[in-house]
Amino acid sequence: MTFANPRQPDHDIDPLFITRWSPRAFTGEAVPEAELLRMFEAARWAPSAYNSQPWRFLYALRDTPHWQTFFDLIVPGNQRWVKDTGAIVILVSSTHMKVGDELKPSWSHSLDTGAASANFQLQAIRQGWHAHGMTGFDRERAVTALNVPADHRVEAAYGIGRAVAQSELTAGQLAKETPNGRRPITDFVHPGGFKALGA
Repeated sequence: MTFANPRQPDHDIDPLFITRWSPRAFTGEAVPEAELLRMFEAARWAPSAYNSQPWRFLYALRDTPHWQTFFDLIVPGNQRWVKDTGAIVILVSSTHMKVGDELKPSWSHSLDTGAASANFQLQAIRQGWHAHGMTGFDRERAVTALNVPADHRVEAAYGIGRAVAQSELTAGQLAKETPNGRRPITDFVHPGGFKALGA
């Protein structure tokens, strides 16, 4: 899908990174399971501490028996646009990892799962889909509804779908359906560490 993208990086990077964004206007097209599995395959190759691979992707395709269970976990404000996606994904991380023969708490399970999330979302873009991540869902109820084990943490939800073409958006949608910007790297990159207080 061709979309006017106002984003301009300050340094030379692969266009894939500024192409990824989170639309809310979706076509309602179903996501074929094979397409979703390709996204999970990309997530599979993310780095993790001790190669523990703590990410767990739970999903429901639209028009399948699992869809309503997943959809009901989403807050009403997000349901307004999630209803037009083709798949819902809940991302969970395992809080423990095997080190040798011992099961130990993982310090980086959420970080590692975030790396898998990035791979997943970037692969979606490569395939012509968008993955809109959200925290607006009932994480506590997700534990019960999706049988999440006690030593796992529910991290995020995603609506996956085909974005509506820019030419087909209403005037109201067009104002909102634009990739947003980012703070400059000088806001979050600190050579030599953080500055001392009062410096």
